[in-house]
Amino acid sequence: MARMNMIEAIRSAHDVVMDKDPTVVVLGEDVGYFGGVFRCTDGLQRKYGEHRVIDAPISEGGIIGTAIGMGVNGLRPVAEIQFADYIYPGFDQIVSELAKIRYRTGGEFFSPVTIRTPCGGGIRGGQTHSQSPEGIFTHVSGIKVVMPSNPYDAKGLLISAIESDDPIIFFEPKRIYNGPFDGDPEKPAVSWNSHPKGEVPEGYYTVPLGQADIARSGDELTIVTYGTLVHVAIAAAKETGVDCEVIDVRTLAPLDVATLADSVKKTGRCLIAHEATRFGGYGAELAATLQKECFYHLEAPISRVAGWDTPYPHAFEWQYFPGLKRMSAGIQRLMETE
Repeated sequence: MARMNMIEAIRSAHDVVMDKDPTVVVLGEDVGYFGGVFRCTDGLQRKYGEHRVIDAPISEGGIIGTAIGMGVNGLRPVAEIQFADYIYPGFDQIVSELAKIRYRTGGEFFSPVTIRTPCGGGIRGGQTHSQSPEGIFTHVSGIKVVMPSNPYDAKGLLISAIESDDPIIFFEPKRIYNGPFDGDPEKPAVSWNSHPKGEVPEGYYTVPLGQADIARSGDELTIVTYGTLVHVAIAAAKETGVDCEVIDVRTLAPLDVATLADSVKKTGRCLIAHEATRFGGYGAELAATLQKECFYHLEAPISRVAGWDTPYPHAFEWQYFPGLKRMSAGIQRLMETE
């Protein structure tokens, strides 16, 4: 075991699978010589060569299109999109090509592409470096969508994604790349955990895709969330004193409905939280699913805490972000509702 933050865990996942499987290749902007804008691929080109860690031009559609071709021809490409905000130029390649290959060929061809991309706020990147587009891709049949909340899951889920024969979009919440921090702008370096790094095996292991995790056990209220907000939810449970059960979705599509429903049936109350905008967000699908599965067990309407329905701001980043204050208020309102 070693202590790693999420960046180190992701880098370790790349190293483990590239050493194990020579068909695994990495491509993207600045992933080679520079080691990635967040250093998630640092040192890989020196170790595995330019033919396996490829610095690509600034063309997201080209990166994803090239990765699709590599996958069809027997490689296992890991394509990095430098920020999730930049994934849209490659949207047609993902939705019209990558997601449809297996279906349109009757299973004759597949392309096991993993697309990694950092998402969400926390670096004062404003409207073009802070978006959370995960909900858009959960709507696309043929794509699996993953977002880890801690270093251990990040490495295990990424290895599972790379080894999967299905195309996967792997969102990485950049705000917790180096460890989770308090949402109070006046205390930006206060850790929610006792240490920003987590215990992560140095070698090979996997975390199964399609399985949610109970990040905190509780009996009074269920918080369903993922990514950065898992840490906010745990902190809010402590602050309010409400015995919240926090479910980390981890794999957004396909969704582990059973784990979520079992928790809501137990507690009778459900708060859904995500950083993306509220209207049309992934939380709406969670709410609809859990309302159907748990209707006769609910003691209050399902509630949501999410980002505002505006572009992600720069100067007012912490007001936009659904942090500790808003999460705690959401818990308290739900506990008072009958």
